[in-house]
Order: sequence, then structure tokens, then C-alpha cells
Amino acid sequence: MSKEELAKIESNDTEDVLLVSDEIAVKVDHVSILFNLNKEGVDSFKEYMIKLLKRQLHYDEFWALTDVSFELKKGERLGIMGLNGAGKSTLLKTIAGVLKPYEGSVTVKGVIAPLLELGAGFDGQYTGKENIFLYGSVMGYSREFIASKYDEIVAFSELKKFIDVPLKNYSSGMKARLGFAIATAVEPEVLILDEVLSVGDAKFRAKSEKKVRSMFDKGVTVLFVSHSVEQVKSICNKAILLEHGKIIAKGTTEEVCAIYEEKTSKTLEAQMKDAVKDLNKIKNKIAKINKTAAETGEQFSAKVVKDVQVKVDDINKELGKAQPAEEGEKE
Repeated sequence: MSKEELAKIESNDTEDVLLVSDEIAVKVDHVSILFNLNKEGVDSFKEYMIKLLKRQLHYDEFWALTDVSFELKKGERLGIMGLNGAGKSTLLKTIAGVLKPYEGSVTVKGVIAPLLELGAGFDGQYTGKENIFLYGSVMGYSREFIASKYDEIVAFSELKKFIDVPLKNYSSGMKARLGFAIATAVEPEVLILDEVLSVGDAKFRAKSEKKVRSMFDKGVTVLFVSHSVEQVKSICNKAILLEHGKIIAKGTTEEVCAIYEEKTSKTLEAQMKDAVKDLNKIKNKIAKINKTAAETGEQFSAKVVKDVQVKVDDINKELGKAQPAEEGEKE
């Protein structure tokens, strides 16, 4: 038997006990994902074959992931962070088996519950009840298993009154709640979360987080993608930071979150500088307009300057949120 170690993770309102085994649950070994981006559309298989034979197919190569490697022991919880387009969701889909690595390999031991694009397999013409069985089969569950969990799924989703209504009449939040309830009906050994704790209203978000945390008590291994630093610190004990498909930082959640916040702050600063440049350019143009058309120019200038200034102010507000913490550290 493998030795077990206990590690405690402090969160704002609860204290989690992290059960970690020496057994490797997830191994990502030098994984790279390559996408071919077509420069022109192909409407049929016949057209595709003709262009292929004539060597008229042109596309650009895009590396969504490049040489990504890490290991997770059974019971560990990994936060995956990065700006939009960094490759976070692509990495989770690769681990879940949705995408096949172009290079490298992924090894996962145990039952996987991938909470990725909730409701991606739903059909709008079917009722909520029919979609429970449809979505369950898409996720690989047997009809017997879904039938045994049906009442639990309906109760958790809080959609009993609407369960016989066609899904096309559901709101996006209702669809996400139903998808979350189905996906979490299984008892997984590896749980994959792609920003799903932000679905629904505040009440349902708290309920879904409680549901996920109840799985932690059984020593489930977690891969969690989120832009929320607070959630990553609360749920995970380690993290990686992706940028343009490459891991640029790995370590404890505190270490990686600090780097992520620094990069986010720099991105906002760059956006603010660009917005200020745009504002100054527009002011110069307006000054020229005012010379030739005073009446129309004044009305035009006031509106345009105000619109751009609002954007600059919004970015300044975002930057201001991080400044007090930095000043406090200096003191």
C-alpha cells in the first residue's frame, strides 16, 4: 500500500483536509496539440477531395499546446491559470480524451468526470427529461445508471417544474444547471472543472461548489480552470500558469497566483496606455474639425471624447484594485 500524507488547505470559510497518495493519478508527458487553420472554407467532402488532389488546400499551423508536462498524485488539486487563449480548455479536453495529442501522451487512472462545456450534447427539441438520458449517454453513462440517479439529478438542478418542457425554452443558466447536475451524478476519481463553478445565480453557485467540495472528502483528484484567484487558492494546493500553450510557471497556488496577478496587472497597464493614445489621437482630430466646423464639431467632440474617456476610466478602476495591496506590502 502507498503511504498517505495529510495536508491542510485553509479557505475563507472552511478548512479542507487534502488526502494525497503516492500513486500517480494523472500524467501529462510532453504533450503538444496542433490545429490546422484553413484559409478558405470547404463545403463538401467532394470539394475537399478535389482540392486535396489538386494540392489547393492551404492552411496555417497553430500550436495550441507545446511540450506540456506535469504529474498529479491521487488526491491532489491542480489549478490551471492563464489569460484567454493560453490553452487551458484545450489542455483539459486533452486530459479528458476529447482531443488526441499530436505529440506526447496522457495517462489517467480512474473514472473521469469532465465538467467542460456543460450542455454541449443537449438537443433543444427534446424535453429536460429526455436530455438527461441523452446527455448521460454522451458522457458514457448507462441508461440504468441515469435512471437510478434521475430523481437526484432533477432535485439538484431545481428544474422539476420544467423537466417536461422542451430545452429550447430553457435559459442558458437552466441548461448549465441541468448539465452540472448530470455531470456530477457519477462518483469520479478524477474531476475536471472548466470554470463551471460560475454557472447559475449566487445561490446555485454556492450549491455547486458545496457539491464539488463533497467529492473532495473521498480523495478525488482535481484539475480546475478558473480566472478567479480566490477560487483557485481555496480549492487547489498547487497550480500551473499557461501562456501561448506553454507552462511558464508551476508551484504552490500562492506562488503561481502571485505571478498570474502580476501578468494581469501588466496587461491592464498596456490596455490603458493604448486607450490613452487613442484618446489623444481623437482629441487632435477633433481640434482640426473644430477649426472648420465649430457647431457640429463641438457636439461630435464631446461625445467621442466622453466615450473613450469612459474606457480609460474603466481600465484605471481595474488597476486601482491591485494598487492598495501593493502599497500595503511596501509599508
